[in-house]
Amino acid sequence: MEQGNDAQGAAGLARPAEAGPAGPGPVDGPVCPAPGAKVRLRPLGLGEVKLAEGADLGDWQRRNSSKTLPHCLHQLVRTGALANLEQVAGGRAGQEPHHGLHFSDSDVYKVLEAAAWDSLRGLPAEVGELVDRATGLVASAQREDGYVNSWFQGQHPELAWKDLRWGHELYCAGHLLQAAAAASRTGSSKLPAVADKLVEHLLGTFSLEDGDGGLVGVCGHPEVETALVEHYRVSGDTRALQLARRQVELRGRPGVPLPAAGGLGDSRFPLSYFLHHQPVRDRRQATGHAVRELYLQAGVVDVAIETGDDELLQASEAIWEDLYGTKTYVTGGQGSRHRDESIGDPYELPNDRAYAETCAAIASFQWNWRLLLATGKARYAEAMERAFWNTIAGSVSREGTEFFYSNTLHLRTGHSGGDEDSPGHRLSWYACPCCPPNLARLMASIQAYLVTRDGSGLQVHMPFSGTISTQVPGGSVVLRATSEHPWGGTTEVVVEACSSAAQWELSVRRPEWEGRGGTRLEVNGRPYEALAEGAYLKVGRRWAPGDRLLVVTDMAVRVLRPHWRLDAARGCAALQRGPLVYCLEAEDLPGGVTVEDVALDLGQPVQQTAEVPAGLDGYVKVALRASGANVGARRPGLYDEGQGPEPLGEVPLTFVPYFARANRPSAAMRVWAPVLGGDGLGVPPTS
Repeated sequence: MEQGNDAQGAAGLARPAEAGPAGPGPVDGPVCPAPGAKVRLRPLGLGEVKLAEGADLGDWQRRNSSKTLPHCLHQLVRTGALANLEQVAGGRAGQEPHHGLHFSDSDVYKVLEAAAWDSLRGLPAEVGELVDRATGLVASAQREDGYVNSWFQGQHPELAWKDLRWGHELYCAGHLLQAAAAASRTGSSKLPAVADKLVEHLLGTFSLEDGDGGLVGVCGHPEVETALVEHYRVSGDTRALQLARRQVELRGRPGVPLPAAGGLGDSRFPLSYFLHHQPVRDRRQATGHAVRELYLQAGVVDVAIETGDDELLQASEAIWEDLYGTKTYVTGGQGSRHRDESIGDPYELPNDRAYAETCAAIASFQWNWRLLLATGKARYAEAMERAFWNTIAGSVSREGTEFFYSNTLHLRTGHSGGDEDSPGHRLSWYACPCCPPNLARLMASIQAYLVTRDGSGLQVHMPFSGTISTQVPGGSVVLRATSEHPWGGTTEVVVEACSSAAQWELSVRRPEWEGRGGTRLEVNGRPYEALAEGAYLKVGRRWAPGDRLLVVTDMAVRVLRPHWRLDAARGCAALQRGPLVYCLEAEDLPGGVTVEDVALDLGQPVQQTAEVPAGLDGYVKVALRASGANVGARRPGLYDEGQGPEPLGEVPLTFVPYFARANRPSAAMRVWAPVLGGDGLGVPPTS
């Protein structure tokens, strides 16, 4: 993997005479480092990877286009999010109350971003009309000076930029900039024009350096940092990069205020909630509101690679070490506290009170992608895969129109599920509907996160079925991949066309979850000993049409045990096969047996089966079968001097993928199951 070029220095940033995207070529995806960025890997263009129909990932993307995106647009109309912009655009600002939360504009922008990526595959007429309407409303609502925010313009124009703590103005601006970048890259001009005016307003409002007289402050909800960098990448306007860097450097700096006005928020929240308690370069612990932390870190990496700032990159990697070493759920979920939607203390990972917000999983996916591009380290691809196939995949129903906001790892029997904070089943929308639009924009562009290139060739980070049509050293290539992922460990890559006579490398990741059989390769039917670089296996040759690479990874069932300090799962085990974490659901237990009264007997083997429970057929392809015992206590007391529960009989156990949970009437489930005997921490062994 190549060492990246040195990026331009921080000093002397100036606007180029003519800013704009490069000439005709592949359509860039959501994250596209500039030519001078200091990265080891570069993403492929959005159209250079196409997902196959009939495969899990491709079908999910098509369901996102046909179901999730139209659903989100309909909800924007139903809930009044578009009406808020319409009132301002129509000159009726302040005549009606604002619908929804004060940052509802951000949901509009995320949906517009999703629609922009989807437009490459063609939008249905109804969707296209709504997108055009929404885009027109944003443009019409924008003030002449470039400011646009329907809550402040419609309700409290006098408070603009006076409530950086709670106002979410820069947060909304960030999502608008990202939507505009997507629109620009996919051939639209209206939203990019809005973004250009908005950036001019931000540059005229906020400080770019000490003593320049601009507003010195940061947003209570980080997001604009990464968006400003992407605007720079699209437009070439280096002032946007300078403002992004300034926002990163001001965060947590002593003396930089975080003003609140207008009664939008509660003063009980500490500065650590906003990540404003310590300078970014000095921090080594992940803390505060989970989504804010993860969005901030994505922006930190973006700024680091575009300015060649190794110290800043190392600071973000240190946060990663803390978060993934002590504060991440086995499902890849982030955020252990419902209070403040926050990251907890080390090893504070309660299962039945796990928050693990969907937006946090998506933000972690985005952050890890940027770290992967910056460093080439496989651990970031591992983290992406774990979050994607468990928390992110589980956040949406199989129909694509219902969603989880939080993603618990244990839903107790009898859980009321009467509020949005921790519902028993997915809901069609939320009072704070940030997650569904976020999911829509990720899935509309998911193909952009699977493959990279460097000076030696191509790297496949997550197996998939589809085609890759791109440039390699010496020419171009068309590859067709067929994969069983995430259900099976076999992937075949066939060279359908290749104009290069040079030797180049095709690299595949050796996953952390592989079984004892490891990963083996064959080229044209013969075993191949690949060059190993870290967790990547590199196949270097002069590829020709008809060549076939077969990758076979042992996908054995893994029995995972928690760290001793993880009290909430002590004495328990979790089952994983491939990238998928499994869970036990009440639907699959005998009558009268609850998920709380079952213990897993690891004295018997855990087996995989293609016979899946009723109600999940066609959605789940592999279930796990294990032996267990009903250990429901006969004693009525909550506390006593007894020796623990006594086994009441054997119980066959069926585990299904965590992402497929709550698609049947009973939603009670658990990921971590108590182990029958063994380490003295579970219940006594049967006699």
